[in-house]
Amino acid sequence: MRVIRGEAKGRKIQVPRETQLRLTSDRVKESLFNLLPEVEGLVFLELFAGTGNVSLEALSRGAKRAVLVEKEPALVALIGKNLAALGFAGRSEVITGPVERVLPFLRERGDLFDIVFADPPYEKGYVAGILEVLGKGGLLQGTGLVVVEHSVREETGKGHESLVLRDRRRYGDTVLSFFALGRA
Repeated sequence: MRVIRGEAKGRKIQVPRETQLRLTSDRVKESLFNLLPEVEGLVFLELFAGTGNVSLEALSRGAKRAVLVEKEPALVALIGKNLAALGFAGRSEVITGPVERVLPFLRERGDLFDIVFADPPYEKGYVAGILEVLGKGGLLQGTGLVVVEHSVREETGKGHESLVLRDRRRYGDTVLSFFALGRA
């Protein structure tokens, strides 16, 4: 796995040798960044970060800051190694813990994000809960986007609270659903 574009273009991203992680493919990652607005200068939040693959790409493309949330200690250590190896440690923060506990912490702390990317385990019921919490507000900038990578068999609905589905793209069994603040 490699960084596709930007200052770290072509550099390798370390991944666990033996893992049950479902890594975001380069094809889906490239499509994601083609569909997002320019990320240069934006603040990025990655939920269920795994290896940090998507945040590393955002940072390479000029994101001002990235916050990565992962609950598995071994993966948190790997994310730290990847961030340091690519020179992004100073523009990032890794938070260890389950997403459902970290999101309220980030809200209380006053963090605001331009882009939230969530790649939860497929078909485990996480998508609706994440959208519900993010839909309650307090974490997205006014023009912010929430992007959820999920299984084609997992429905997200058309919106939650103040989040409205703006786009949906399918790549085999993987779907990227894009939500923005607003009303349907």
